[in-house]
Amino acid sequence: MKLVSLNISMPVTVDYQGKPVQTGIFKKPVAQELLLSTTQLEGDGQADLVNHGGADKAVCVYCAEHYDYWQEKLQKKLSYGAFGENFTITGLLESDIHIGDTYEIGTAVVQLSQPRQPCFKLALKHGIKELPLQVQETGFTGYYFRVLQEGLVSAGQTFRLVEKQPLAITVSTANRLKYVDKSDTSGILRLLSVDALSDSWRASFEKRLESSE
Repeated sequence: MKLVSLNISMPVTVDYQGKPVQTGIFKKPVAQELLLSTTQLEGDGQADLVNHGGADKAVCVYCAEHYDYWQEKLQKKLSYGAFGENFTITGLLESDIHIGDTYEIGTAVVQLSQPRQPCFKLALKHGIKELPLQVQETGFTGYYFRVLQEGLVSAGQTFRLVEKQPLAITVSTANRLKYVDKSDTSGILRLLSVDALSDSWRASFEKRLESSE
C-alpha cells in the first residue's frame, strides 16, 4: 500500500466544445514533500468547488494498477496524474478498500469518504467524449479521502491502516449501488448506515429512497 506519485496543479482555462472551461485536472507529479490540509494539497487547486475539493473530497485517489488497462485501451502512454488524481497509489483497489477506512500516510491521517464520479473533464483532458462513461463502467473510478489529521506527505510513503470500517462496504459495492443496482434498497440502507459516507453521496441516496416510496 504505497503512494507512488503525488500530483498537483492549479486551475487553468481551456477551450472545450467552443467554450472556455476552468479546470484543475491537469495534475503533474511532484517530488517534494507537501502539506495536506483538510481541504487540499499544498500547491493544488480546483476550479469547480461545488463538485471537487472541500472537506469530503480533499484528496482524489487513483490506482496505479489501472494504468496498463487504460494505456492499452487509449493507445497512448499515460503519466501519473492522467486521471486528475492527487494520489496515485498501489495496493488499495476499489474492490479492496471500504467507505470509512482510515489510513496514516506521512504525518497525515485520511479516511475514505466516497467513490470518485467521473465527469466531463476527463473527456476534456484526453479528447475522448466517452471516457467518463467508460471509467464508470469499468469500476476503475478511484475515490476520495477526507483528511482527519493534517500532515506532510510525499511520494514513496506507505499507507498504514489505522481503522477498518466494520461494515466493510467496498468502493466497488458503492459504485454498483450508484450506477447498476439502483433499486437495491437494503444495500443502500446499509451504505447509508456508514457515518463516514460523504454528504453528497448520502443526499443522493436519500433522495432516491424518497422517490421510490
